[in-house]
Amino acid sequence: MAMDSSIDHWRDEIDDIDRSLVDLLNKRAHCADEIGRIKERLGLPAYSPKREHEVLDNIMKHNNGPLSDTALRRLFERIIDESRKLEREAMIARQASEPK
Repeated sequence: MAMDSSIDHWRDEIDDIDRSLVDLLNKRAHCADEIGRIKERLGLPAYSPKREHEVLDNIMKHNNGPLSDTALRRLFERIIDESRKLEREAMIARQASEPK
């Protein structure tokens, strides 16, 4: 049985979106690293629960579905976890490379 060509169209759309998401997530990670550099210079902690709460609140304001708020929150919590990890690892790497 031949596959409906509209399936191929939607799969192509998803592939394009996925490529864009990868680019955006890497851009977000770069921004998180830069924020980590600034926090480090200012002596601020890498983890900011208040800021993470603000990010999640902002995301929820823009959810028009079909993802539920719960699903979107779970996705962004994971993204934030990875950003926090990147910040922390980059801080540790920079501190390790500083002359003693």
